[in-house]
Amino acid sequence: MLRLLPLFLLLLYSFFGRSQTLTAVIIDSATQKPIPYVTVQLKNKGVITNEEGRFTFQLNGSITPQDSLLISCIGYASIGKPIEQFDTKQIVMAPKAIDLNPVIVTNKNYSPDEIVDLVEAQIAKNYNLGLTKKRIFLRETYGNRILKSDYTLKKSTIKDLDKAFIDNLIDQVPKTNTVYNESLGDLYGGSDADEQKLDLIKASELYDKSLELDFEVLEKKFNTIMQENVKTDSYFKIKSGLFGTKVDADEMFDTEVDSTDVAALNKKLEEEKKNKADRKKFFAKYKRETLGNLYQNLPIFDDTDYNVLFKPGRYDLVLENFTYLGDAAVYVINFTPKRGEDYKGKLYINSDDFALIRMDFENVKPLRDFSLLGVTINEYLAKGRIIFSKGDDAKYHLSYYDVNKGIRAGFRRPLKIIEKNKNVKGRRKQNELSMKVDAAFGNRNRYELVVFDETVLKPSEYGSFKENNDVLPKYMPNYDPNFWSGYDIIEPNQAIKAFVSETEIEE
Repeated sequence: MLRLLPLFLLLLYSFFGRSQTLTAVIIDSATQKPIPYVTVQLKNKGVITNEEGRFTFQLNGSITPQDSLLISCIGYASIGKPIEQFDTKQIVMAPKAIDLNPVIVTNKNYSPDEIVDLVEAQIAKNYNLGLTKKRIFLRETYGNRILKSDYTLKKSTIKDLDKAFIDNLIDQVPKTNTVYNESLGDLYGGSDADEQKLDLIKASELYDKSLELDFEVLEKKFNTIMQENVKTDSYFKIKSGLFGTKVDADEMFDTEVDSTDVAALNKKLEEEKKNKADRKKFFAKYKRETLGNLYQNLPIFDDTDYNVLFKPGRYDLVLENFTYLGDAAVYVINFTPKRGEDYKGKLYINSDDFALIRMDFENVKPLRDFSLLGVTINEYLAKGRIIFSKGDDAKYHLSYYDVNKGIRAGFRRPLKIIEKNKNVKGRRKQNELSMKVDAAFGNRNRYELVVFDETVLKPSEYGSFKENNDVLPKYMPNYDPNFWSGYDIIEPNQAIKAFVSETEIEE
């Protein structure tokens, strides 16, 4: 038996050397249901479980089977033991009994208002508010739906641009579409969204490109109809009620380049090269702005939308109970707006150092409800959670940020497109398309931000970093489990793993 032990350990070390990941699902011992948003730490490096309780941890050469894995979640007894003792893909956490009262937790029986005041007073001590460098992973999910696409065709002087064509156009446009974008990089900056710098490492986009191609076919057909019926020196007046704009004919459709015209082809290639460079700049700019807006809106900054820590008088605060995060006692405070504020939710506050370690929030009214002259915009949903974790520097750092946003938009207005040409003798008006449009669209977007580590930057270090992003997202028609191999990310949910394009089209 003793001779088998060295062989067993050798095999175990060999296993960890070959397998670069540790993957498991964490479940509740009582309900047997997965536990979302559990913190999993190994050698002061952490990941978090997704909404299905799953996590994947990248194992590098410095990890040994004797290294301890620490698993913690609010309301559960923490688990800490060597990796070699996790002999299953399923890890069970037991709810921790709550037997505290205010006298035991603290020498003073604080009111919820006093607790929140203490949190605000300790923010500078508990968090890094200045310049930092953060390794981040951002997953964006965009779900688009056409809710209504009604119209009444009143007039069309172009015979091919008739009701049958418009019906075909509407039928071909996808009624639903989902796009997943994922990005990994280093974010440099502080609390100001405008001062962020981003060093992109890798990115991907997962969606069904065939849905786009159907629209492109219809667009080419539309361009052909326009080219056959519209003069190239015309211009268009596009009117909707009292509002209008002017568009030149050459802006309505592209002209084909003659394959024998070398100069024209070279010019087109240069334009495509420039467009690719512009796309890289735009992609980096969009990601930087998205990350900056998310980070700036953290509840520890005084200009946040979630302003309960800085304006507690505008909320009703109720101390709900105590719970645990590992061995630390945590206050749980409900907050609801008294009058004009937008959000309700829960604050989880460490009773020892009065650090906010988690906020759950949900809007209580539309964040935007606009209606004017047939145009409506209703931003009806903003719901999510923010989790902070304590680092080796005794400071709390953002570890997870999840927000779901929903918006509906409608357009119920007359629409008229009139072709005019000032070079034609007689009446300038050449063609007209007139209709009444009644359309509505819905979007459900989700942003998941994971911060794996954070280090304080000196102003000189921040100033010396120059962006040089040369990354475009890799298009994937189907989920590729190997794309992020070797990188720490938040485990994708089953919807992402099961995503398959109807028609697989490679770039």
